[in-house]
Amino acid sequence: MSATATTSTASPTPPATTDPIRLAVIIGSTREGRLGSTVGGWFTALAKAHGNTEVDLIDLADAELPAVHPDWGTEPTPALAALTARVGAADAFVVVTPEYNHSFPAVLKHFIDLHREEWQAKPVGFVSYGGAGGGLRAVEQLRLVFAELHCATVRETVSFHKVTGEVFAADGPAHNPEGAAGAAKAMLDQLDWWARALRTARTAHPYG
Repeated sequence: MSATATTSTASPTPPATTDPIRLAVIIGSTREGRLGSTVGGWFTALAKAHGNTEVDLIDLADAELPAVHPDWGTEPTPALAALTARVGAADAFVVVTPEYNHSFPAVLKHFIDLHREEWQAKPVGFVSYGGAGGGLRAVEQLRLVFAELHCATVRETVSFHKVTGEVFAADGPAHNPEGAAGAAKAMLDQLDWWARALRTARTAHPYG
């Protein structure tokens, strides 16, 4: 009886569940006098302390974005290529956004639209701030945008209502972070689960 040789077609080994999650925190406001850097700094510190998470802070005030959206397939500028690489390397995202006129800042939409595959099959969470609405209308619009980009937005959010003078000083840390810290932990826990599940899925079966 002759033996028949077989060829192994084993799938790539997914990253270990203990590997750190790469979380990109995106500060979506560039307005003068903004609170975005303060709110983003507060959340970034919590994310770094959450455990087994590598945090990359992307502040759009420092980003060199093209004024005109380049055509797909054209060579990006070195600055845009570097930003795209950071988005692509992330396992999960948290968008820090204010609410302007019932929506989110134009610069944030521009940044989102400059990338495509880099967003796909990854989870997104939101930290919002504003007046009485706490930026939640901006978040609901962002959920629609990220759904179109094949992202999974998590249920838990962090929102700061009437933020000026009540929750954050203009140049200082949170005055009363206890409740918000609990909401941030719940969101980070969900992001961690989704990031690990989707990273394993992308490794075994590339998305798209």
